[in-house]
Amino acid sequence: MEYETLLTVQGYAKFFLVLVVFILFYSYAFSIYRRDKKGERDFEKYSKLVHDDSSVSTPLEEIKREKDIGNKEK
Repeated sequence: MEYETLLTVQGYAKFFLVLVVFILFYSYAFSIYRRDKKGERDFEKYSKLVHDDSSVSTPLEEIKREKDIGNKEK
């Protein structure tokens, strides 16, 4: 393969790679926006973790468990 052809192929590969990354990032951002608007998840409380990250902070979400850890009833 000639050098110019290799550079052309490399240019097209970089363009399509950037395009794919852009589409993935935009679809992820749109899904976060849509979930926030529907009320499925509140992302505001997750953004507060940046300012309040001490070990004595209350958990953001409670874990729903079907059985207690110490209770092994069947």
